[in-house]
Amino acid sequence: MFNEDRLITKGRKFDQVLEGARRVFMQHGYEGASVDDIAREACVSKATLYSYFPDKQLMFVAVFRDELEREKVGRDALVGADLPINEVLRFTGHMIANHMVSEFGSRTLRLAIAEATRFPDLAAEYYEIGPRAVRRALERRFHGWQSDGMLRQDIVDLNLAADSFVQLCAVRVRDQVMLMGRDQVDDGAIRRTVENAITVFLRAFGTPAALRLLDD
Repeated sequence: MFNEDRLITKGRKFDQVLEGARRVFMQHGYEGASVDDIAREACVSKATLYSYFPDKQLMFVAVFRDELEREKVGRDALVGADLPINEVLRFTGHMIANHMVSEFGSRTLRLAIAEATRFPDLAAEYYEIGPRAVRRALERRFHGWQSDGMLRQDIVDLNLAADSFVQLCAVRVRDQVMLMGRDQVDDGAIRRTVENAITVFLRAFGTPAALRLLDD
């Protein structure tokens, strides 16, 4: 059996192969992507391609994990910003909604869902690095807002509260983009979705001090 740890994972040619594989996998999925198509897209020979990835499965795993690394960028910085609760929720809400409607966000989600049965470990990684990590970051911030008197003390499940905010920001724009395409969601729709999410969330979980911020 080939040892995955022996793969060459750096260099200009490797990046070229990975980018070509990414474009083909994102467009055609795992089953529809051929090695010939990937080599052609990457502008390399099949021999060069196989020198980096002895089989298509290893190539797919490398592409998907590279995509997952991009999921991490900017998340903790926004959730941890030193701003009032409504502003942090606004920045975080726009991050969530814009990620959902972006080409990168929507194509990664489609690929994770489409290949979850074939690659369950990668689907689990996607959930851990993406949706679950956002909820955990929000949950940590919610603990602080409870101490600051911005969120109610009787909220038992802060992770569920975090999930509620994420879904309020994401579900409408995500469904439209996934089913009808990116041109169905403009910046105004994203802004209205996020503002509604903030209002609904703070009315459900916020204290009077937090609710006063909605009127400012």
